[in-house]
Amino acid sequence: MVKCYTCEKGNLKNKKVKYTIYGVEVGIYSAETCDKCGEVFFNEETSKKITEKTKKLGLWGLESRSKIGAAGTTLDLRFNKKLINFFKLRKGQEVSMHPRDKESIIVELKK
Repeated sequence: MVKCYTCEKGNLKNKKVKYTIYGVEVGIYSAETCDKCGEVFFNEETSKKITEKTKKLGLWGLESRSKIGAAGTTLDLRFNKKLINFFKLRKGQEVSMHPRDKESIIVELKK
């Protein structure tokens, strides 16, 4: 048996694994999974399939960087076109914001 590349304690076993990104299920793929820490490893061919599918679903490249801007005496955040389309954002849409910790902000969309 092959030892886990991450924890080096568990053994890797072949399993079918559901792959989800940004809350969207991409598919079920073969992977090696650690029986101790649960880490999942996809081979190169499977990784390419996952990349192709995430691109097809419009999930590829959603992470972006932005700078905080100013509008009068307030600060604002700007979202790129991919995020606007993914979340179906519109001007005037209400959101709720709160800190997760000192380095993270959670923004929740209100319907």
